[in-house]
Amino acid sequence: MSAPAATAAGSTSTRVRYRVVAMATALAMVTYLDRVCIAKLAPDIMRDLELSKVQMGYVFSSFALAYAIFEIPTAWWADRAGTRAVLTRIVVWWSCFTAATAAAAGYSSLLLLRFLFGAGEAGAWPSVARTFSRWIPSRERGTVQGVFFAGAHLVGGLTPPLIVFLMTFMGWRSIFLLFGSVGFVWALVWHTWFRDDPTEHGSVSPDEAAYIVANRPADVPHVEGSRFWWPILRNRNVVALSVMYSSNSMIFYFCITWLPTYLHERHGFEAAALGLFAGLPLLVSVPSDLFGGIVTDRLAVRLGLRKGRCIVGAACYLISAAALAAAGAASSPVAAATLIALATASAMFTLGAAWSTVSEVGRNHVGVVGAIMNTTGQVASLLCPPLVAYSVVWFGSWSFPLYVMGALFLIGAGCWLIIDPARPVFEGHDRIAAELAETRAGGR
Repeated sequence: MSAPAATAAGSTSTRVRYRVVAMATALAMVTYLDRVCIAKLAPDIMRDLELSKVQMGYVFSSFALAYAIFEIPTAWWADRAGTRAVLTRIVVWWSCFTAATAAAAGYSSLLLLRFLFGAGEAGAWPSVARTFSRWIPSRERGTVQGVFFAGAHLVGGLTPPLIVFLMTFMGWRSIFLLFGSVGFVWALVWHTWFRDDPTEHGSVSPDEAAYIVANRPADVPHVEGSRFWWPILRNRNVVALSVMYSSNSMIFYFCITWLPTYLHERHGFEAAALGLFAGLPLLVSVPSDLFGGIVTDRLAVRLGLRKGRCIVGAACYLISAAALAAAGAASSPVAAATLIALATASAMFTLGAAWSTVSEVGRNHVGVVGAIMNTTGQVASLLCPPLVAYSVVWFGSWSFPLYVMGALFLIGAGCWLIIDPARPVFEGHDRIAAELAETRAGGR
């Protein structure tokens, strides 16, 4: 049965899917508000709790470690239980431990609290990818992913100057309490209003539901055990996506952990300029996210899915690599800060392509595929803070980590040339499982 003409053209009587995008973008905003704040507050935390740079580096890494450990199990759960329940649990958990960070009394307690914060937030991004795979047609996913990350990076970029303002009348403990309270409101609205599939939502019109599901691959039973994990872990697309994403995650984590300290100690930025330049990489990433999503969708329509995703990814990664190499060698403070912002924005230009590819490759298992990619990124994030700390303490060099990230982007550009979004992980399995499900249904 063909979809109505209005549906085929994307002109539907309701636009509930865009409200889902708005809710997911609000989630991204709250996520980055809670993640980014500790970077700007780090000097005060280190002073009050008497922490060294190396200790603070491990505090930053404790979040990434927990995130990496719990990312895949949480995404596996979301693929099976749905994202309404899983995202509610995620946001409530991380909000509790954001607020609890205010109670840190020393190195050990802060290390534990940030680990628990990371454990709670793990799985958020793959769960959102799962949500979009259910609610957003393929032709809109790159754009929607761009909107999602633009919201995250906008708040991430505004957080440093916001904290500069808040610290004129409250301490770092009060700021953690304030930021931790925001997520509870989101969780209440999400759990009350959202449904896991558009066909289950009372506000979705029949033509909007038909438009969303028109080209969506049929759902198939989830495979368990080695028949599930082995094909995923050895799949060329999954491996290339994972290696590629490590550089993206590392530069982001550098921006939300050590960048303010780097700008102050390496280039002498003071409070007013620091608030601007520390947030600059994420602020310039906002238009980059938006245009990156739009560009990859349009190129995919004109040139095909593979070229539309991979040309964007490879070209932008080469720009990031060159900008980081130049930033490491720059003597001008403004030039170094601007080049890091350029490298970050170029990397974020690829997020729409990357996460749309996850949906296309993962299909009914998008949560787990996205989690594997994101977990590899979190391993890179985990290594970033101590890499920077030891580079400064042992060698007195802030430039070496920038060169390492530049090299990773070169490797990532090569990975983009390997990726093929048109080849799902379970290409054969999806067909066989669908036939099996149809046979079983016919036998009832």
